Order: sequence, then structure tokens, then C-alpha cells
Amino acid sequence: MDYRAILTSPRLGSTLTGAGLIEALDSGVVHLDEDRRILYLNPAAEHLLKVSLSQARGRAYAELCVPEGPEGLDTMLDAAVASGRIQYRRALPLHRMDGDLVVLDMVISVLEGSGWLIELRSVELSLRQTEEALQERVYLSAQEMLRGLAHEIKNPLGGLRGAAQLLDAELPRADLREYTRIILHEVDRLRGLVDRLRGPAGAPVLQSVNIHAVLEHCRRLLQTDLPEGMVLRFDYDPSLPEIQADPGQLVQVFLNLLRNAEQAVQGRGQVLLRTRIERQVPWMQRIHSLAVRVDVVDDGPGIPADYLPRIFLPLITTRPEGMGMGLAIVQGIVRAHGGAVHCRSRPGETVFSVWFPLERRS
Repeated sequence: MDYRAILTSPRLGSTLTGAGLIEALDSGVVHLDEDRRILYLNPAAEHLLKVSLSQARGRAYAELCVPEGPEGLDTMLDAAVASGRIQYRRALPLHRMDGDLVVLDMVISVLEGSGWLIELRSVELSLRQTEEALQERVYLSAQEMLRGLAHEIKNPLGGLRGAAQLLDAELPRADLREYTRIILHEVDRLRGLVDRLRGPAGAPVLQSVNIHAVLEHCRRLLQTDLPEGMVLRFDYDPSLPEIQADPGQLVQVFLNLLRNAEQAVQGRGQVLLRTRIERQVPWMQRIHSLAVRVDVVDDGPGIPADYLPRIFLPLITTRPEGMGMGLAIVQGIVRAHGGAVHCRSRPGETVFSVWFPLERRS
């Protein structure tokens, strides 16, 4: 995209094909005037630099973000002018005005008679998008394989059930019919497993949902048999708006995550349910302007590092008695809602975060 033509256009801020596209980018765009003061930040740049356009406009860029190391921003801007070429800096550590250090890729271009254009991209975001794309391919391949396997298993199960019913009708003694009922029960159990292998049953039926009502329902279900040594804590943002979702499927998602957390702490730890509103949230190759985030946090031993990249795949589990279907179902439901789910883990803290977009869905 030709950012220069867009940024130097007098129509900036009023056209969909110009500023509208820059506003939607997941890369940060910063326009400096010839005095090296900020004229414009797009929302992604606001997110990366943790400053709003109204706060930044007219200020020197160096007040907001200082590169770590001997080469300052002025040196980079001068190099772009002197060489007449675009300047690239990869994985550049920058100190923000909030005191935090962020690692960004930076591209500096000279705008003839209009200052400089700086493009910023989060190294973490690039890695996450690469990971998301890989997970998407693996997830779709696994789902296709499992649906084919489920189809092959379900056909003979229907024959077994029919034969068991015929046999049950022919047997004269109740004690013998008990065996056919065991067969029928086990066939139905296997059919249920096969249905779970095939993924979530049907598309979500969307309606306005208070996420806290869903979480409180899950809490009541969980507390009926909560281990004595386990503490369930809550940190809710009461200002959250309603989301468009299927409440029954959301209960399935959060009960699953809470049960996993309960098993992780082995009945002797803390589990936290936390809700927040987030702005400029990157997932699935785009920036979402607003999203509701729900975190399920436990203080258990953590998930082994070699399992983390595969944690949402079917039949992957860290527990000997587990089937490895729960998190795959969670991911399928969340994806069907246009959301995202992510896990980060270290000894003493595992966090499952679920995001639901607040943009109007078509």
C-alpha cells in the first residue's frame, strides 16, 4: 500500500480508501512533520506506544518512545534523508513513556516536503500471527481427519446397536437381556464420543448474552463439588457490554476451562475468573477495535512447554485418564463465535484467555 500518497492527501481522515484503510491496519503508522513532531498515529500505533493521538499530536516522537542502544531516533531519521532510502530496524527495543520496554520492527521513509513516515510492527504480534496461521492449518487438517474417522466408526456402530436390539427382543430371560442392555449402553457411549470427535454440534444460535451471568452459572455448577482446599476467586469488570453468543455453548467452554483448572491445582490452590474490555486486539490477521476478554487463571504446576503448541489439538492431553477432546471443543466453539483462545503457562501460573469481538456481526 502507498502510505505516502494517502498520508499526504488533503482527504486524509475522510476517505475509506485512504485513512480508513490505515485505521484498520495491524501495523502502527506514525506521521512526523518536518520538525519531527507527531501529526498522526493510527489505532495500531496508539496501541503499540500506549498513547492516544490527542495526547501525542504536536509532541516530539522522542518524548513517547526512545530506542535502546547508541543509535537514537534522530540518527535514523537523518540516515533516511542522507541515503534517500528506506531505513529498516529489526527487533528494535524501545522504551515507551509508560516505562515499559517493547520490541518492534521499524521502517522509516522520507515523505518529500511532509516529514517522515514510520511504520511499526510488534515482533510478538508477528510471531503470534505465524503461530495462529500454523494452528489454523493443523486444526483444519485434524478436524477433517477426525470427521472421516468418526464417519467410518459410526456406520458399524449403527449395525451393532440394531443387532443388539433384535437380540434383546428374542431373549426369553431378563438376566440375559441385561447383557444386551450393556451392549446398547456402550454403543451409545461410543456414539457420543464419536459425535464429540466431529466437533461442536451446529452453528451457535446468537443472542445478547451477559458474560457474567454465564460465568456465575458455571460457578454455581462447579461449587456443588468444589474440593475443600480449592479457592475460586473473581475479578469482574462490571462495565462490560453484552456480547452476541450462544449461552449454552459458552457454558460448555467455561465449564471445561474451569474443570481443567480445578484438576491442575489438584484441589489445593486458587482459580481466578477475570473479565476485561480490550481495545485494538490483534487476532486472525486483523485488529479488533473492541473485545471482551475472559481469563481462567490457576496457580498449578503449569503445562509442559512441549505440549503448549499442541494443547488445542484433538486427542492431546497431559492427563493419563484424559481423552484430549475438551480443549479442541473449546477452540471450535470459540472460533465459531468469531473469537480467539490462547494459553500461556509457566510453573505456578497458567492462563487461558478467551476473546469475543464486540464489532457488529453480519
